[in-house]
Amino acid sequence: MNADLIIALPEITLFALACVVLLVDAFSKDPLHMFTYWITQATLLITLALVLNASPTDAVIAFNNGFVSDAMSTTLKAFICGITFVVFLYSHEYLKEHKSIKGEYFVLGLFAVLGMMVMASAASLLSVYLGLELLSLSLYAMVAMQRDSESASEAAMKYFILGALASGMLLYGISMIYGLTGHLQLASIAETITSDPSINRSYLVFGMIFMIIGIAFKLGAAPFHMWVPDVYQGAPTSVTLFISTAPKLAAFAMAMRILVDGLLPLIADWQSILMILAVLSMGVGNVIAIAQTNIKRMLAYSTIAHVGFLFLGLIAGTGAGFSGSMFYIISYALMSMGAFGMVILLSRNGFEAEMLEDFKGLSERSPWFAFIMLCLMFSMAGVPPFLGFWAKWFVLKELVSSGFVTLAAVAVVFSIIGAYYYLRIVKLMYFDKADSMTAVKASKQMRMVLSINGLLILLLGLAPNALMAICLSALAG
Repeated sequence: MNADLIIALPEITLFALACVVLLVDAFSKDPLHMFTYWITQATLLITLALVLNASPTDAVIAFNNGFVSDAMSTTLKAFICGITFVVFLYSHEYLKEHKSIKGEYFVLGLFAVLGMMVMASAASLLSVYLGLELLSLSLYAMVAMQRDSESASEAAMKYFILGALASGMLLYGISMIYGLTGHLQLASIAETITSDPSINRSYLVFGMIFMIIGIAFKLGAAPFHMWVPDVYQGAPTSVTLFISTAPKLAAFAMAMRILVDGLLPLIADWQSILMILAVLSMGVGNVIAIAQTNIKRMLAYSTIAHVGFLFLGLIAGTGAGFSGSMFYIISYALMSMGAFGMVILLSRNGFEAEMLEDFKGLSERSPWFAFIMLCLMFSMAGVPPFLGFWAKWFVLKELVSSGFVTLAAVAVVFSIIGAYYYLRIVKLMYFDKADSMTAVKASKQMRMVLSINGLLILLLGLAPNALMAICLSALAG
């Protein structure tokens, strides 16, 4: 077999099996689409096994220097597949309960995962863009899947129009960098910028700014965050759950590939831009989240704030700082998955547990799941010893080590502000009386996985070195 095909075997297998899932679902008569669901989950497990099996010790390049398999891509792909597996499990429960299950959700989800994996292994601006568009187009369709929902249709239109605008800006930046350096391969771009003094640096920075806009939009950083609250609130919870988890890892991979692999010689320039984006994101996210009464919208602004913290590790500009950012985005994906899992758990047919008031008195209705939600909220707030505390600690430590003490102090202030709206949910669960004592109903499978999800946040917080070691081996080396 061709060496290039072996390196891209996980992606090729995922694509082939996604097509199989599409055909199987087209001929399926089962209203619950159980066969489609189980083939989808099997596809993710097979892909995960192939990713881990093909884990290279050194970076391996394929497809004319357009695709790379290295420690970072392997780690991110493994987490993308694992997180998506759990997301689909939560989503199937939600779609089944709301009698809105469609096989297209899983097919589009698999193609989105394929786009994420291409982004994680992109060694060329062309493959970055290819992966991004495959991911984005799948997400646009997923948001719009409930055609009879006015809010979902409106959210999809906003997402599509703003996404097209951001893609155009990214493409414009790519064309400028290509025009100046004559290369699309990221390693060649970095080498040319370093070795060729005749290239106009101002034009390079101009092109880089447009590319950073594309990255900021994909991550949902302020001031390119306009789509995040509307899409999170308007889309079905199963789709919001998907958008808020694995795609963030792909966006982090995109930032690493473009800024570190391709534009590292311009580090002083992109550090200053990321500082502005980080402060804006932490400010906008944490302050506006306080005023929200819809938990999906609150978590949307929370996402914007977390993206600001993610940028802090990149601003540090060291291998350990990049590892801290990877640790942060993986931690965030696990926390977000659990938080939206809790929204799904409390929802039922004809009722969406979208408002903060829906969590009132949860400790009386279900003490165990109130504790799980407490773990998730404390972690997001950065309370020790939960995982979220260590995520913030690692990026702030690297930021201070790199000399950005003032920025670290600003981040701590915004983190304290942000703790208010997370702790408000804990207060509602434990100190307010429930409006109704409706029992929390869910399958044993859902209860078990959500419990593991919440406890994992606590256990990884008690022993964060294992996850940090994975991130350090993926990037610091």
